[in-house]
Amino acid sequence: MNEKVITNQAADPMVPVTMPEQFPAAEQFAVLPGTRLWYSDTGGDGEPVVFLHPAASGNPLLWGYQQPVFAKAGYRVICYARRGYYQSDPPPRENPGIASEDLHGLIGFLNLGKVHLVSSAAGGSVAADYALSHPDRLLSLVISNNYAGVREGYIREAADAIRPEQWNDLPRWFREIGPSYLAANPEGVKQWVALADRSSAKKGIDQKSAHAISAKKLEEIIVPTLLFTGMADLTSPPSLMRMVAKHIRGSELVIVAESGHSLYWEQPEVFNRTVVDFLARHPR
Repeated sequence: MNEKVITNQAADPMVPVTMPEQFPAAEQFAVLPGTRLWYSDTGGDGEPVVFLHPAASGNPLLWGYQQPVFAKAGYRVICYARRGYYQSDPPPRENPGIASEDLHGLIGFLNLGKVHLVSSAAGGSVAADYALSHPDRLLSLVISNNYAGVREGYIREAADAIRPEQWNDLPRWFREIGPSYLAANPEGVKQWVALADRSSAKKGIDQKSAHAISAKKLEEIIVPTLLFTGMADLTSPPSLMRMVAKHIRGSELVIVAESGHSLYWEQPEVFNRTVVDFLARHPR
């Protein structure tokens, strides 16, 4: 495990960052067995980067700070909505499907070949599940603010111990955004809430995973992996992410000061710079 702590920023993380103009992208539906998934695609011949959104704030448009930056860096950027989020079809209760297999279907539908996966929060669970099922289709794996979908064993026990009984009754913005950002960027919080409120109107039951991920199972991940978290993340704090990193061979762990659970939104310049550098080190 290679750990890096980012405390001194090139730009003040508490200064509001204006959402950049989005790179032109086609917005369509991928018609897969049993469902339709909404996606946006910048196209082009660059290496594909597929972004996997969180759950509680599960709107693919929340990647607005990333989409134009990665596209201008030469990547083909695909942002999609999992079943039940944004404009994608809801999962049927009798057969909700496996989220990582939906992702595999989307990659095949778009004929992407090998891809980079960049994920946040619950999207990281899907990304880890995919890395275990289809490592041959990945160039690299980025999991931000998520303990890699671990469902059993000591890592999951530690994750569960963090949450009080009242966790689900707490405001979503309180759980998802760090206190420094909440205090300094009220307009950014309003934008985040507005986008998050559009995310899960159709959400049904959760989809299944292909693997029961444990610490031991994480040792089977063989693709280059970058793990990200914030010092103020209430769900995936540094101590928990170190447990994950210990079990993923050759993984890199980056810990960012003054950031909570939505690092991609709270400190997009740090997130983008670090991830673009990581992807560039693992080309096609």
